[in-house]
Amino acid sequence: MMKVLYSWLREFLPLEEDPYRLAELLTLRSIEVDSVEKVKVDFEKVVVGEVLTVRPHPHAQRLLVCQVSTSQNTYEVVCGAPNVKEGIKVAFALPGARLGSNEIKIKEIRGIRSEGMICSERELGLSEEASGILVLEEGAPLGIELGTYLGLSGDYILDVSPTPNRGDCLSIMGLAREISALLGLPLRWPSVNLKEEEIGVEEFVKVEVRDPEHCPRYTARFLWDVEIKPSPLWMRLRLQLSGMRPINNVVDVTNYVMLELGQPLHAFDYDRLAQGTIVVRLAKKGEVIVTLDGKERTLDEETLLICDAEGPVAIGGIIGGMDSEIREDTKRVLLESAFFSPASIRRTSRTLKVDTEASYRFSRGVDPEGVVFASQRAAQLIQRLSGAKVARGILDVYPVRVFPKEVTFDLEWVKGFLGMEVDEEEARQFLERLNFRILSRRGKVWTVCPPSYRFDISREVDIAEEFGRLKGYDALPESLPRLSPTPREKKKDLRKVLKELMVGLGFQEVITYSFVSPRLLKVLGLGKEALKLLNPLSEDQSIMRTSLIPGLIEVARTNYQRGNKDLKVFELRRVFLPDSDKLPREEERLGALAMGEFLPSWWREKGKKADFFLMKGCLERLFEELGIEDFKFLPQSIPPFHPVQSASISIKGEEIGVLGKLDPRIAEGLELEEVFLFELRLEPLLKHVRLKKAFVPLPKFPGTYRDIALVLDQEVPFSSLLDEVWKLPLPYLERIELIDCYSGPPIPEGKKNITIRLHLRAEDHTLTDEEANSIRDEVVKHFINMGFTLR
Repeated sequence: MMKVLYSWLREFLPLEEDPYRLAELLTLRSIEVDSVEKVKVDFEKVVVGEVLTVRPHPHAQRLLVCQVSTSQNTYEVVCGAPNVKEGIKVAFALPGARLGSNEIKIKEIRGIRSEGMICSERELGLSEEASGILVLEEGAPLGIELGTYLGLSGDYILDVSPTPNRGDCLSIMGLAREISALLGLPLRWPSVNLKEEEIGVEEFVKVEVRDPEHCPRYTARFLWDVEIKPSPLWMRLRLQLSGMRPINNVVDVTNYVMLELGQPLHAFDYDRLAQGTIVVRLAKKGEVIVTLDGKERTLDEETLLICDAEGPVAIGGIIGGMDSEIREDTKRVLLESAFFSPASIRRTSRTLKVDTEASYRFSRGVDPEGVVFASQRAAQLIQRLSGAKVARGILDVYPVRVFPKEVTFDLEWVKGFLGMEVDEEEARQFLERLNFRILSRRGKVWTVCPPSYRFDISREVDIAEEFGRLKGYDALPESLPRLSPTPREKKKDLRKVLKELMVGLGFQEVITYSFVSPRLLKVLGLGKEALKLLNPLSEDQSIMRTSLIPGLIEVARTNYQRGNKDLKVFELRRVFLPDSDKLPREEERLGALAMGEFLPSWWREKGKKADFFLMKGCLERLFEELGIEDFKFLPQSIPPFHPVQSASISIKGEEIGVLGKLDPRIAEGLELEEVFLFELRLEPLLKHVRLKKAFVPLPKFPGTYRDIALVLDQEVPFSSLLDEVWKLPLPYLERIELIDCYSGPPIPEGKKNITIRLHLRAEDHTLTDEEANSIRDEVVKHFINMGFTLR
């Protein structure tokens, strides 16, 4: 945050804007203004007076009797200040004036009538200085109200908060430059009229930059015959209202110029610099410096130091050293003005936990081309306020030039991006107001160079932002948004539905590594075509998975080893399949694993352990919810599954996945019990999915069912029975359900008992027993003809 005095800002611009309106404009188009406050001064009946005569008080040794003129009247006043004398201009409080809680009245002091008060800075609330009265400049007009004379009456303070990328706005000049661009106002730079002596700066100062990466530019000036004293009131007031503490005229000038131009400076006592030498280098590990705040700081090897011939005298861009500070007896000054790497300053400031006004600006970037002008301005003010002599010239070490980045933009793209019209002449004017140089134009394509202080401009979109700010975002044409509904992505919807269904079936989602162990793949018989990584994280993660099954089995092993033997998990992720002369082909799959208890026990019913048919039932449920009807489970021996309890899954003849029980021998080798898995390929599944379900009205008439129990060979799959039934011309068959499958006594060896249920319903009437029985009889007859036995 930065405090900006409105009257100071007006010295740089012919501003007629109301401060509140200006704050609103800046907030809308540039920099946020947090608040606008009127400067609080209570100088009613406090005017500029002149001391005409001074005589001793007849009844008190330490008091004086003064005559003070305000041009209209002359007053007799008793005063005890040691610095009062004839001919000086003073701040005079008339009878009736209020200073804080005290009202000035006419009263007798040791027998002498006192008709007012000659004020000190402390009594006026301007500072804590109370050793003497406030002495005004000789040209101060008599009788004028003090607040008007000081320029405080009717003044305002703006609290502005530039974003971190706008370090160029952290000064009066920077903010004035921004307002100039926004309003098209002419900018007035402060004049510099520096009188230099014949002798050159190089006779006194030597500068060596050993680390140009952290300090691309360093300049030094030399001044002598400096008189250290308090700064004039106008400067002290501006510093105080800007949130800074006045110290002395030299230090105050460096702070004043920093606030004015945004360039931090530092003044060294030249006589405390060994051999008049400045060396800019990185610190040695463990090097120590006592800084201006009195703290001893231990430095690391990435801290930038300003050193003399013997050791550190300042931490570059952050804080000066105690040994070289400006003191009351300072007569010769070395004035530093430099450009330091923002990244370096940020790091050091954070490491040392030191935040100063200088580091705040350097870390955001100052203008590398403004370094010399700031030095000239500071030298001029020191010369004016201290009577110093200035050596000719400036030592300017600039080993690494900092150039702004050229930016190319298409004006048509900018217009489309902003949604507002910007013609070529308007674009040219905007660039001119922003101090951009136009390097070339090819049709609608422009190449420009931003000014050296605009580090934030590097892309085409930055140019668009600048045009938008100058034109005003409030000038955007009003138009209704164009609504173009984005088509839903079917695969995305399928992923969501699958996850919801799997969670609904009691499975938990897991996410496993895309890389698997070659040893595990070999055990599972899945590693023949897998891709090996060139630089694997470890040997156990050196193969890109071609199936989700290995990852799910690793999850099962981890849980089993930790005592969790009941598990139902799924994963919906990609696998990576080799493709000749190309990158691996990525394919999304859904994998699931179940082991231990599938359905938990409760007081009325015993739980069920995971088995092949429960997993098959989960798949059937998935297909039912996805609107898939023509699916089949075909018995097939597929690694790593049990030779008998495994099947391929197909839809309309296209294979989409596998289902099976993990081969018991593999399970035993992995220290697992019975494990059941399935894996589906999403891409072929997607072609058959119907996520949008048509409304089907509730049936008007009740349904019925008939059960059929058959004894048949173990090898006959249930799916073949389904096919046979559906082939028959049965009018009221709604669906077929497997009720029971049993093998063992009294069923003959090599045989099994299967009970199926025929669900029947008519749309226009309630089925009679005769109709239902005739359908069952026809199915039974067909099965007997096939050689099955009715049980």
